[in-house]
Amino acid sequence: MELTTNERQGIIVWVYSLRHFKTLKRFGLIHYASRRMKYVVMYINQSDVEMTQKKLNELHFVRKVELSYRPFINLDFKDFFGKEKKSSNKDHSDKEDIEENKSSEAVF
Repeated sequence: MELTTNERQGIIVWVYSLRHFKTLKRFGLIHYASRRMKYVVMYINQSDVEMTQKKLNELHFVRKVELSYRPFINLDFKDFFGKEKKSSNKDHSDKEDIEENKSSEAVF
């Protein structure tokens, strides 16, 4: 038996009241609910995102539905940090050159 992972996506559901919290449970896995700001973070399968979003928008207690963009963001930061280190070393050497020039000019 193999373990398969489902591609999931987060949905933020803004509601008028959390009184209907139990009805939201049937749409997906509820990760967090904020009583003060009145929103629910839930995860559903990516294949069901569009259909679930339409169904949630039709409910009378739902104010707004937002999708999480995390599955579409490139989380590979190897190239980013490599470029930053090279540029920071260059900046550091430039600063040293400027300090050397200032010290040589200050001598009378």
